[in-house]
Amino acid sequence: MRRILLAEDDNDMRKFLTRALGNAGYEVVAFDNGRSAYERLREEPFTLLLSDIVMPEMDGIELARRATELDPDLKVMFITGFAAVALNPDSEAPKDASVLSKPFHLKDLVDEVERLLAA
Repeated sequence: MRRILLAEDDNDMRKFLTRALGNAGYEVVAFDNGRSAYERLREEPFTLLLSDIVMPEMDGIELARRATELDPDLKVMFITGFAAVALNPDSEAPKDASVLSKPFHLKDLVDEVERLLAA
């Protein structure tokens, strides 16, 4: 099964995304901050890191950078209201990371996850 590690500090959004991706057939492990998500990544493999950018303790870009150092094959997707930050070449975000801007429709999220995992 394709496993997604979700890092999203907004409780309602995190529950919403976990449920939607679970209904689409993914196993989702969710955390409310980047540091906890990173610790879990150090313990077990995931197929995709789905992360907000602005979070407490460790932001999504730092999480993605560290995560891809641990596993260079890990796919990364940002969900954010700050797409320009993720797309900034100086941000140190993984170069092949996908960005989905909030607000988005659940179908768009699932379609983008499918596209990213198929690549």
